[in-house]
Amino acid sequence: MADIPAIVPGLVSPAWGAGIMGVHTGEPMNASHLPADAEHAAVLEPIEQYFLGHARDDASHMRQAFLPSAHIESMREGVFTSWPLEVYCERFKGTPAADEAARRRTVDWVDIGGHSACAKITLVHGATTFTDYFVLLKMADGWKIANKAFHGRPS
Repeated sequence: MADIPAIVPGLVSPAWGAGIMGVHTGEPMNASHLPADAEHAAVLEPIEQYFLGHARDDASHMRQAFLPSAHIESMREGVFTSWPLEVYCERFKGTPAADEAARRRTVDWVDIGGHSACAKITLVHGATTFTDYFVLLKMADGWKIANKAFHGRPS
């Protein structure tokens, strides 16, 4: 559990909002319920960067979280949308949302298989709730989000 303290601050920071949900179980976690497996903690590191990017409206956190080749994809009004990482990062201007303190971000589940993993994330951002699905890969410098698919719906 020596690697876990880097994740713990995110559990109580506005970047995480409600905090991490249990790996596979969906039950809320606190520091005493963090995964004992260091690999699970390592998979959460890019997700923490992603949450901080949203909380701070800061693209530098997104660049840390994602592989440079990542795409962010969705269906928007029936049209397939695929943004390269740099186009996605243009959306972050460095000014946190006025309602940032009320926003919630959770990790619903994580599934790891060797050097690949997937995660389901829920972000409640005001009037819109987003469901994100991440594909993550373990690189030489740690876990990174390889791609993201998402859907937004009214909260």
